[in-house]
Amino acid sequence: MNIDPVTLALVQNRLDHISRQMGFVMTRTARSPIFNQSHDFSCFIAEAGGTLISQADGIPIHTGGGGFTVRAVLKAFKGRIEPGDIFISNDPYAAGGNHLPDWVISRPVFVEGELAGWTCNRAHQSDIGGGAAGTYNPEATEIFHEGIRLPVLKLFEKGEVRDDLWQLLLLNSRTPELLDGDLRAMIGSTNIGAERLEELLLDLGREAGAGYFDALLAYADGRFREACREIPDGRYEAVEITDNDCFEKRDIHIRVAIEKSADGLTVDFTGSDPQMRGFKNSSIANTHSAVYMALASFFDPDMPRNEGAFRSVAIVAPEGTVVNPRPPAPMTMCTVFIAHEIVHAIWRALGEAVPGRACAGWGKTIHNITSGRSAGASEPFVMYNWAANAGGGAVQGRDGLNQIGLLISLGGLHLPNAEGYERIYPARILRQEFRTDGGGAGEFRGGTGIDYEVETLVPATYSFRGEGIGPPSGFGISGGGAGEAGAMELYPEGGGTFDAPQYGVRDLPPARLEAHSPGGGGIGDPARRDPAAVLRDVRDGVVSAEAARDVYRVAIAADGRSVDAAATAALRA
Repeated sequence: MNIDPVTLALVQNRLDHISRQMGFVMTRTARSPIFNQSHDFSCFIAEAGGTLISQADGIPIHTGGGGFTVRAVLKAFKGRIEPGDIFISNDPYAAGGNHLPDWVISRPVFVEGELAGWTCNRAHQSDIGGGAAGTYNPEATEIFHEGIRLPVLKLFEKGEVRDDLWQLLLLNSRTPELLDGDLRAMIGSTNIGAERLEELLLDLGREAGAGYFDALLAYADGRFREACREIPDGRYEAVEITDNDCFEKRDIHIRVAIEKSADGLTVDFTGSDPQMRGFKNSSIANTHSAVYMALASFFDPDMPRNEGAFRSVAIVAPEGTVVNPRPPAPMTMCTVFIAHEIVHAIWRALGEAVPGRACAGWGKTIHNITSGRSAGASEPFVMYNWAANAGGGAVQGRDGLNQIGLLISLGGLHLPNAEGYERIYPARILRQEFRTDGGGAGEFRGGTGIDYEVETLVPATYSFRGEGIGPPSGFGISGGGAGEAGAMELYPEGGGTFDAPQYGVRDLPPARLEAHSPGGGGIGDPARRDPAAVLRDVRDGVVSAEAARDVYRVAIAADGRSVDAAATAALRA
């Protein structure tokens, strides 16, 4: 068939709009703050064969591997998929999942009696049982410690809900009322998506629509191959380290070699360390998603965001390693760490190949989860301390963002409103401000990170997942400095204090928590930074006058409102 390029662009835009509409529905109808405030979910669309054609809503680490889930549904229920069916799944070993907390609702879309596509919502549930409230169990040593495992299951069959399965799901959550509402919101969002997708295919014609979907994937493939021509043929290697296995200090290496030939890439993790004891092992779907995210974010921002873009990418992830573990290895933390390390390793390797596109490292987050029960409450609360997220790394021409959600979200997560949190949870947020001198120095500096202070007013359980506590994690490049390291201290009621561990679980009385999240790395010689930008940073309180003088070699006038040009010239001579 002849493909009209204007219509092709309109079809992609319409698909992306449908994805976003699904996200709007989820945000406005979900019960859990993790969804209606923080957007820890992602809506995506696949064609009939399970290949992603739109992932415009949400978080890249969710959507990049979404095709694994849809293809698992097609395999598990081959020949038994009917109109009105809705599927649910989460298992990374059996159902194409990335980790257990991310449940996926997959809805087949039929047009004129034929399967024509899928609308899906992957959402990180507030609680799914397991050894710790809030879905993250830092003490897990196998997947059975992490919560309920769901193979591909029919939640609705020909339009009728399976009440027995629904009750089983609620029974395995500490927050069943939240889960009940959130599942309904997920189903509703995919329903809206299915209606809109059917309308699109009826407008185009079912067979013509399938042809346009194929053309969208082919166009993305061509665009990525063209972008890869910017990389000289050769082999580019890098290593990123996580300094613990969640139980003890030891360096675990993620090694990557990127082979560029013609207009294709091979991303090879051979030589990466064996799977670890703790819950940071990366499922194969998560590893693919992290690779796709790293590649997509390195090139032009207008690159098509569908699965066709990565047809020319071969991924080698040896079985039994931290990037493709054997069961029953735990892996709940993998969507954050070691996905973060996978992205860093790829950015480092590509930065050697194309220095002008290099990105400095992002700080590793340190936010913990606090759970307990408010007086008179029927259910426990689960509070994610998102406000302790870290700073982003700089790129050529732009400073890193002072605070941004996890690297794997690329800004797709939203920070919750402090006043809203105080209304929902037994907590009082005392401070949430940019750190001073937290960002890595450079011609373009890294994001500063955050000083965050919160009081929990009732006894609670603290689940720590502070990968960024310890050495600096936001590396600098091309003469730029690393961002400041993270730290967290707790002050329980009744006296005493202790430093939070990177990972672990602790029961405490009412307590005050202080977090200092890591900064992002800088790019370039700090002495080349525009003095006006340094002055702005000093006046904003994110760079001290001392660092301006000693690191950036900029003298701030005594009034604190201007640059002393003569003294600056002398410092920089």
